[in-house]
Amino acid sequence: MWGEGLLKRASDKVVGKLAGTQLSKLAEEVRGDGGLPLRIVLPDGESADFGESPRLTLRVRNPAVVAHFGQPTLGGLAEAYVEGGIDVDGDVAEAIGIASRLVEFAGASVAARPDLVPAAHPPPADRADISHHYDVGNGFYRLWLDEQMVYSCAYFETGAEDIDTAQRAKLEHVCRKLRLAPGERLLDIGCGWGALVRHAARHHGVRAVGITLSEQQVLLARERIAADGLQDRVEVHLLDYRELPQRFGEASFDKVASIGMFEHVGLRNLPVYFDTAARMLRDRGLMLNHGITSADVDSRPIGSGAGEFIGKYVFPNGELPHLSVAVREMSGAGFEVFDVESLRSHYAMTLSHWSRRLENQLQEAAGLVADRTLRIWRLYLAGCSHGFAEGWMNLYQILGSRQLAAGPTELPLTRRWMYG
Repeated sequence: MWGEGLLKRASDKVVGKLAGTQLSKLAEEVRGDGGLPLRIVLPDGESADFGESPRLTLRVRNPAVVAHFGQPTLGGLAEAYVEGGIDVDGDVAEAIGIASRLVEFAGASVAARPDLVPAAHPPPADRADISHHYDVGNGFYRLWLDEQMVYSCAYFETGAEDIDTAQRAKLEHVCRKLRLAPGERLLDIGCGWGALVRHAARHHGVRAVGITLSEQQVLLARERIAADGLQDRVEVHLLDYRELPQRFGEASFDKVASIGMFEHVGLRNLPVYFDTAARMLRDRGLMLNHGITSADVDSRPIGSGAGEFIGKYVFPNGELPHLSVAVREMSGAGFEVFDVESLRSHYAMTLSHWSRRLENQLQEAAGLVADRTLRIWRLYLAGCSHGFAEGWMNLYQILGSRQLAAGPTELPLTRRWMYG
């Protein structure tokens, strides 16, 4: 045992010396190219500045982690942070931007990777994946989401709104697009904590049904529905979207919303997903699909390890179709696509709000989740804000009318009604 310990210390010393040499060389190259406001400190205390007046310090706790700086990728650096090999002193959002520039300097690409093997997404696996992401604890989400706990892209009129105002505007934007009217039946596929179904019932007089695969979301949504006195008009069920026709019958809704859910469906299952939504609607009923899309026309994940990081730590088996794929599959299910709106810049702002709110409450968050979980979420929120701002992925609202036969839709000739 003593001999093994001595060998390990000697090995660490050699690795540390090599790491320091590699790091100094990289820092010199970056400084010569304009520099970055970054300092990296090795376990032995040796440090390297990548530019003048560093604002961000990365403290390497494990000498082996320095290998990531030889050919850095966002995924590799992120994994090193999550697993405790790196600590960040400074603003986490700025750390994402600096890491991205370091990756670009080293010649790694954030373009799409060539490999794509769509997952099967059977119902039990989807339930487990949803639980992994959403059942972290309602208290944790409550720390940084808005007052209604809307976990999807907000809608900003000017960009100066607070997150509560922007999320109320998003809920209303969805309801206006769907042209909700008193007495109509609304289905919300992936309803989260029930904000949309409650808003639609209160302000538009509909009867609403929401479904989710998260048990914690169902419990809190039902509590809030009861507190609002909406039990006679709003229901939330723990249900897979593929079970909808058997549970409620076909053509049983006037309008369908799916907000931030189809990212979990899987590329293989998009035809089933849109076909199921169509079967739930009456003729000329409307569907609004709001979801994240790939920036790559072949629906491949972003490269440099960022997509792999999200798949491993945040959204297991999540797959993003390109907009063209979403429109094709929606059209194939019998929808006439009427309107497509990009909310990419809105989601960059939304995620920035969430990230700042979490950063302002780190001590309380540390009391609710494990350190590793908190590290994942800090990187995820700040990193996705950066990714949307840079255009690595997009988010679209797609409005379609179910057309069982030829003829006009029930929609006006112009879009003026969406913004009235």
